[in-house]
Amino acid sequence: MDFTLSTEEREVRDWVRTFVQKELIPREQEVLRREREGKPGITSDELTELQLKAKESGFWGVQTPESHGGMGLSAVMTALLEAELGRTFVQFRFGGAADNILFHANPEQQERYLLPTISGERKSCFAITEPGAGSDAKAIRTSARKDGTDWIINGEKTFITGGNEADFAMVFAITDPAKGANGGVTCFLVDRDMGWRSEYIDTMGEWGPAALIFEDVRVPETQILGELGHGFDLAMQWIGRGRYLLPARAIGSCERLIQMGIDHANTRSTFGQLIAERQAIQWMIADSGVELEALRWLVLHAAWQVDAGMDSRHAQSVAKLYGGVKANEIVDRILQIHGGMGYTRELPIERWYRELRLLRIYEGTDEIQRRTIARNLLKGHVKVGGSLG
Repeated sequence: MDFTLSTEEREVRDWVRTFVQKELIPREQEVLRREREGKPGITSDELTELQLKAKESGFWGVQTPESHGGMGLSAVMTALLEAELGRTFVQFRFGGAADNILFHANPEQQERYLLPTISGERKSCFAITEPGAGSDAKAIRTSARKDGTDWIINGEKTFITGGNEADFAMVFAITDPAKGANGGVTCFLVDRDMGWRSEYIDTMGEWGPAALIFEDVRVPETQILGELGHGFDLAMQWIGRGRYLLPARAIGSCERLIQMGIDHANTRSTFGQLIAERQAIQWMIADSGVELEALRWLVLHAAWQVDAGMDSRHAQSVAKLYGGVKANEIVDRILQIHGGMGYTRELPIERWYRELRLLRIYEGTDEIQRRTIARNLLKGHVKVGGSLG
């Protein structure tokens, strides 16, 4: 069993680490200043500029297939990349990506939606969550009623990432109430100019999701993505496309935070003694270091299963659950080590505190992950000890 990174994996990781150190971390103080004033930390134009700078070195569409102009990186390499991006709270993502379910588009739809999204000309959002249907995606109530060759969509979506900026949405609606999620949900590609609107949702973090409102929005039948009634299958493909990438980014955040804790403990004195010599502080650092390493291997193991063509859903749920819980415990300890200064907005710790809290909620709450893990074990879908047991 060899845990050594390949030459290519190491080169990808090192390039992204250098990019983060040179292009993103120097922007942090300005990002914090803007956010304190209620402004976006990084503008759309600045993000595009950074994405194009990365593209000059070949970093474009990291998981987009090479056939569509992307890098086609493996799951393990993508996890390594996300961990490096997590070293900063500057909200950056590489360009050239498109939602995985858009690859189910027919040739005409690919020309109108998939390819322009990959090139950066268009922006999409995934719209399934509703005020009464969060973790229970099968409870959606947004409806699509047939009217000739068109469909009339009515309903509301909520907490939609990118919904304020998107010019089209992948909207999941009930087309056959009798069947519901078992063959009665359809996905529609709905342009903003077809009539839907978005409203900003203020949150404790800097993440700005949207509510999408559909009032008698008329959509041609040609806007169906995939097949009529098979939308729930597409939704599950989107949701399960890479849960391991969420805790992967937390790896980088925790690495940076723990180092901040170490540096502070080695310079801060109380009662004539460095706090690094206090057992209470030592145990905080020790526990955080152990949990970080456990998270790293849970994430990489899930990614390895993806690359091996295995069913990685259980491993991804384990990584997502552990990552969300432990990342929050780690940032809390580091804030505690810094005392009052950790609670201020002069340091980025409270910024990470708010951001990492979301990891326990979106794309599958802790409770949903526990439900999945317990069900898999109790029903024998996976064995105690996992793939190496």
